[in-house]
This record gives sequence, structure tokens and C-alpha cells, in this order.
Amino acid sequence: MRKTLALAFAAVAMLAVNDSAQACRYFGAASYNCCPTVACQPTACYTACRVERKTCYRTVYDQVLEPQQYTAYRTEYETVYEDKQQTCYRMVNETVYRDEEYTVQKPVFETSEREERYTVRRPVVETKYRDCSYQVQRPVWENHERECRRTVMRPVVETVEQECRQTVMRPVTETINQERCYTVMKPVTTTRTVHRLQGVWETRQVNKPGKCRPCWSTDACGRPVMTMVQVPGTTSCRQVWRLRKVACQVPCTQYVPEVVRQNCPVQVTRYVPEVVVNKVPVTVCKMVPEVVVSKIPYRTCRWVTETVAQKVPYQTCNWVCEEQVRKVPVQTCKMVSERCTRKVAECVTRKVPFTVTHRVARCVPKQVPVNCTRYVSKCVARQMPYEVCTMVPTTVCPTTACATGNCGLGNPESRETAKPVVPEPQPEPEANPETIPAKPKVSA
Repeated sequence: MRKTLALAFAAVAMLAVNDSAQACRYFGAASYNCCPTVACQPTACYTACRVERKTCYRTVYDQVLEPQQYTAYRTEYETVYEDKQQTCYRMVNETVYRDEEYTVQKPVFETSEREERYTVRRPVVETKYRDCSYQVQRPVWENHERECRRTVMRPVVETVEQECRQTVMRPVTETINQERCYTVMKPVTTTRTVHRLQGVWETRQVNKPGKCRPCWSTDACGRPVMTMVQVPGTTSCRQVWRLRKVACQVPCTQYVPEVVRQNCPVQVTRYVPEVVVNKVPVTVCKMVPEVVVSKIPYRTCRWVTETVAQKVPYQTCNWVCEEQVRKVPVQTCKMVSERCTRKVAECVTRKVPFTVTHRVARCVPKQVPVNCTRYVSKCVARQMPYEVCTMVPTTVCPTTACATGNCGLGNPESRETAKPVVPEPQPEPEANPETIPAKPKVSA
């Protein structure tokens, strides 16, 4: 509708350019520029149109995506390795020996001797002595004794009896009656309440939500929209082990102390002082002077000169010619044929079985819960303002007559005419970023 009004006002503005069509600017209401002066003088009231703008509101529906959390299950494959044994064969090379005869020429050595004469010079060693006498001084030690007199104090010990008096405490035992108190633990049995935990099986209902399925519906504007609709879930029962407290009466025995009094005969020992006279032998020591004569040995040394005879041996060598006879061995060799046996190695291949263990990979699927976010579209209504231009008729009555034909309206060039205002096209309303959140990336 806004586009239709804009086109109409644009056409009216284009027609207003020509002076011959000025009456159209007023939609044929009042225009006297093309009339004579006498004819333009109004003699009565006339009706003019003015443009009146009014702000209106219309309801606009925006499509908003609302995030919603749900739990989905994805299948993950886990690699499991299994050991499998397989029998294989490998080729093994073995060395086998066989006997082979061959002929060889073996040398035989014979040894003979021959005489050989030669002259040698043999050394003859003689030992001789020369006189090397020398004098030495030898110490000679002599032992002597001298007398030494000294006075010493010799102790002389005598035993003398001495009278000793002392006071001792003699024990005297008496029997008396004495009251004794002792504590006896007497058992007292009471009952107390104890709370114990006992397990009970209970039946509980578990609600499993249904899956989300796509469904076509219409929004508030009547447009078809595909939304995710959750199907009804299932309810199952299971046994749950629950602990609860149970009050029990437990007997409790306590030992209470009790005082018991008893008269018992008791022997009491007291000590009485008593004087005892004893004769104690006392050893007395006195010093007596005495002359002691002792002989002290001592040594003296003197030097005596002696002559030591010494003969030093030395050797002389003379060379004597002598004829020797020696036997020289002579060796001769001759070849003799001989038959020998040797072992020849041969390579033999054979199969040897062995077991090989292979790890075989196998994929095992499992369901893993994943928290996902989905966006559910919904319509949000809001009020958008817009302007409406309407033509309102107004009655104009002149006060004085006009001689110039302007009819009291002033300069026709400068007078204000009621022109319709073409409203500018309003831009499309942008979605509010606070109401439409950005769509996050959903990780698989």
C-alpha cells in the first residue's frame, strides 16, 4: 500500500510543473490564476484542502530463533585387537656331509748324519787374591758398682680395740583392727535405642523422553514452518536398592562403682630406740726411720784398635785353541702316493613349520551421548510506526475585496499552497540482535 501512495504522489508532483495544470495541485479545489482579475475576486466563502499527517502503528512479526538444548546419541567405533594364530612354513637349509676319496702325493723325509771338524777358542778363567788389610777401633764396655745410702720411713701397723656406742631402732610388732574401704564394680543393665541402616528394594518409574521429529506447521503470519516436535516418551519400572534407618533396642551393661567397708586385723610395726655398745678393732699406723744401703751398677766404655786382614779375589781370562768334531744332520725327501678320504658338504633345503600370531583389528560400535543445541523458530510481534497523509477540507472566508485579483491571498508566487507530502519509503525493520541470538556452531 505504501508503494501505491508513493506512486500517486509522484504523479501529482510531475503534473504540478505545467502552469496549465496548476489546478491539479489542489485536486481541483481552488485555483484562480487562469481566471480574469474580476473573476478572481471572491465574494463568498470557499473550501480549500490542507494536508494532515498522522502517525499510525502496524504489527510486524519477526522470525526469532530460540536455542534449545537436547541430548543426542552418536555412534563411535572403537578398534579392538584380537590375536589369531597362523601356521606358516619356512625353508631351512641344512649342511649334509658325504665321504669322497682322492689320491695325494705325500712327501717322506729321511734324515742322515755326516761329520764336520772345526777349531774353537775356549776361555780359561783363573782366580787370584790380593791383600787389603785395614785397622778398626772397637768399643769395650766394663761393668762397675757403687754404694748408695738413704733413710726411709717404714710404717708399723698396730691393732687397738676402741669402744663405740650407737643408738638403733628396734622394731616392735602389734596387731590392731583397722577399717578398710574398697570399690567394687557392680553390673547394671540398661536399654538404649540404636539406629541401623537396612536395605529395601523399591520400584521406581523412569521416564525416557521421545525422539525429536520434523513437523510442518504455520506461524502467526500463516507461513509454513518446519519445526522439531518431540514424540511422547516411554515409562519403565526398575528396582532400586535404598537404605533407611531402623530404630532397635539394644541391651547395654555398665559397671557402676560401689564402696564397701570392712574391719580387718592389721599388724603394725613401730620402732623403739635402743643404745648398743660395741668394741671395734682400730688399726693404728706409725712411721719408723730406717737406713737402706743399695748398690747401683754403671758401665764405662773404652776404644781398642784392631787390625783386620782381608784378601780380595779377582779373575783373569786366557784363550786356548781346541779342535771339535760335530755331526751335521742331512735330510732327504721323496714323494709317496697315498689314498685319502674327505667329507664334502652339501646344502639340503627342508620345510619347518612355525606359528605366527597376528593382531586383527575389529571395529566395535558404541553409543556416546552428545549435548547439542538446536534453534526453534518462533514469531515475535512488535509495533512499527508509519505516517499517513490525508486531505482535510477547510472553509476560507475573505474579509476584504481584492482589486488586483489576488483575493487577499498575497503574492501568488509567495503564497503557501497546500501540497501533499510524499512520505519517504521506510526501511525494512532490522531484527533486534538481543532477541535473535547468533547461531553457535554445533559440535558433532
